[in-house]
Amino acid sequence: MEGRTLFWCLLGVIVSLLLVGVVSGTPLRHVVQVLPASLVASAAWRGLNWSRAGALPIFLIWLFLMILIWLYLLGIAKVISGTFSATEVALTIAIGISSVVGTVAIFRARQTATWATRLLAFLVVAAFQVGALWISFQPAIARR
Repeated sequence: MEGRTLFWCLLGVIVSLLLVGVVSGTPLRHVVQVLPASLVASAAWRGLNWSRAGALPIFLIWLFLMILIWLYLLGIAKVISGTFSATEVALTIAIGISSVVGTVAIFRARQTATWATRLLAFLVVAAFQVGALWISFQPAIARR
């Protein structure tokens, strides 16, 4: 059950981010940003035991970014800035909900991978997600 929940939550993050790309006119940036989640969603769908640990940094990173956006919109913090349409704000909520539900599913699931496998999956996917974010903000990709 948790494996399917994990998949659907990752899909929620992926689809929401791709829709942000369409709405904001930056689809390539968002395609790059969802590559790690797409890889882990595929692993979750196939039931690979490292997928839970690999999904955790994706959910945590996106939840953190959504919280920063919400804090900016509420005038509390200005770590992230910009203009956000009503559609984009709604999509940040969808990303946040998907991330929270996915994180809860990870911690409720019985872990079948070893600690070493989980740690490696977490670190590799976290690096992949941070790298994808960095690449997505490079001038050659950022505005496409």
